[in-house]
Amino acid sequence: MSSRADTHTQPQPQGQREDESAPPLYVDLDGTLISSDMLWESLCQLARGRPASVLRIPGWLARGRAVLKRRVAEQVRPDVSALPYRPEVLAYLEAQRRSGRRVVLATASDDSLAREIADHLGLFDDAFGSDGAENAKGHAKLRSIRAREGDGPFEYLGDSAADLAIWRASAAATLVAPAARTARAAEQLGVPTRTLLARPGRLGPAVRGLRAYQWVKNALLFAPLVLAQEFGDAERLVRVGLAFVAFCCVASATYLLNDLLDIEADRRHPRKRKRPFAAGTLPIPLGAGLSLSLLIAGFGVSAAFAGPGSTAMLGGYLALTVGYSFYFKEQLFLDVLILAGLYTLRVLAGGVAADVPVSPWLLAFSLFFFLSLAFVKRYAELLSVQATQGDRLERRGYEVGDLGLVETMGTAAGYLSVLVLALYVNGAAATGLYHNATLLWAVCPVMLYWITRIWFLARRGSMQDDPVLFAATDRVSYLAGGVIALVGVVAALR
Repeated sequence: MSSRADTHTQPQPQGQREDESAPPLYVDLDGTLISSDMLWESLCQLARGRPASVLRIPGWLARGRAVLKRRVAEQVRPDVSALPYRPEVLAYLEAQRRSGRRVVLATASDDSLAREIADHLGLFDDAFGSDGAENAKGHAKLRSIRAREGDGPFEYLGDSAADLAIWRASAAATLVAPAARTARAAEQLGVPTRTLLARPGRLGPAVRGLRAYQWVKNALLFAPLVLAQEFGDAERLVRVGLAFVAFCCVASATYLLNDLLDIEADRRHPRKRKRPFAAGTLPIPLGAGLSLSLLIAGFGVSAAFAGPGSTAMLGGYLALTVGYSFYFKEQLFLDVLILAGLYTLRVLAGGVAADVPVSPWLLAFSLFFFLSLAFVKRYAELLSVQATQGDRLERRGYEVGDLGLVETMGTAAGYLSVLVLALYVNGAAATGLYHNATLLWAVCPVMLYWITRIWFLARRGSMQDDPVLFAATDRVSYLAGGVIALVGVVAALR
């Protein structure tokens, strides 16, 4: 991805004539100049900022794609400085401009966006796009080019099968990241053809978009089975395992949805800008289709094998995560409460799948413990904003001035979780389940140490955005987990 906020072609010196030996260069936008698509980008922004307007899309589309593009452009304006411009294409255009060649941006995106992008880059002599009445694609775009060039020669940079009609009439066809079928068809047109950039693979970005490393969080589904000491029951273990698969599918679907809604915010983040949608390495329609397929697969597995109760819990998880992506993410404190609730819901879902009662002590511990970790996540993000001299989190309800309060509430929630654990160990619930329940007191100082260390690391700026994922790669966390597991096993022995 390349952002050309500072790239502007210098005016040609007076008296320098345009290179008349090279025909004018017409450049497509979607998939060519940028690796994304402006209509899909705008629709994602519309869904995030004005979700009610999404209901009007069928009516706009019924009047034609040009009308749809114009109406969406009137509703939202993507940040053109942050688009995933192709550096190879930009370098080629800069070289052509230096030679004095005339360069025109010709796109099927709305004309207002085309001119805004052209003004931002400073690489084009002119720009045009769909005018709200006619969709400037294929033959319609060719007519617009002929209106400017007459029967004169021109070169065209494009990427899709819709550009074949334009390449057929051009003096030279330059292909940018074309599909194999499109490249073969272009070579048969009888015009000089070359490929400026090969199409990158889609499998790698699609796999990265799933965020499979986040599946470790779904291991919480096994917690009720393990803590109830029923993990030797093969039937229950299989049901929880299938529920785990279903949750992983739905979780990846919601991560894809979240990334679609956060494209612009991710592009302004030092690490998230590399996510597939933000970087333009995964097409938005492909990602949306993958998300829908994962939802169908997840609920299909749950309904077929995990039972109606587990499926209902999965539906609750989906509702909370979608609500978080669209609304709660931007609400002060509600966002971390929802995040903590999602962890606790996994615990409940595991109990439902295993048909094991979930202790209120476990739910209370989970709520405070994961609330503390959610505050760690926000604290780390705020430190990152502070380091870049910003004042608030993008699409969040927090400001840098809230750092102290976030730290206080987060540490307090963490210590409250240890207090809940201590009260559980001292009560009848523990003695009824563990033969040597007194040994469980050893878990409390380990938990105090781990929570305190996490917050010290966060305060020093050593914590990544997600403390759960940090713990999954942290040797000290593995050691603490091993000690806790060993204490639990010994306490359960008779």
